[in-house]
Amino acid sequence: MRGTDRVPEFIEHARSTYPAVPFAVGSIEAIDEPDRSLGGILSWFSTIHYSPADIAAPLAEFRRTLRVGGTLLLGHFDSDGAIEPFDHAVVRAYRWPVEEMAAVLERAGFTIADVHRRADPGQRPVAAVLCRNGGASAEG
Repeated sequence: MRGTDRVPEFIEHARSTYPAVPFAVGSIEAIDEPDRSLGGILSWFSTIHYSPADIAAPLAEFRRTLRVGGTLLLGHFDSDGAIEPFDHAVVRAYRWPVEEMAAVLERAGFTIADVHRRADPGQRPVAAVLCRNGGASAEG
């Protein structure tokens, strides 16, 4: 198990909270792991800043590093309608209807296993999609 984030302050917080887990500054667009080497990836709100035009890059990297049948759990902000940009901290983020996120994951080569939605009063609605790496890459 290990963790990656682009924000050094988040990495320092993670290291102090979970000292037994290795954490490093890095990008989900360039995961420092060999092809098909990971059994699972937890992408918990890691893709929220990717627009519809850019979401394919991290999803392709997840596919590259996950072994066939490997599991991806992707959490994101949910939307009842269209994909919606919104201001989040210092960088724009996106709400994705869970059905649209599932469709994007399927187009990227994942097989959807389960979907969960939650809308607590006073909180942004959230969703999680559990999927498996379907096998051969889009390139062949």
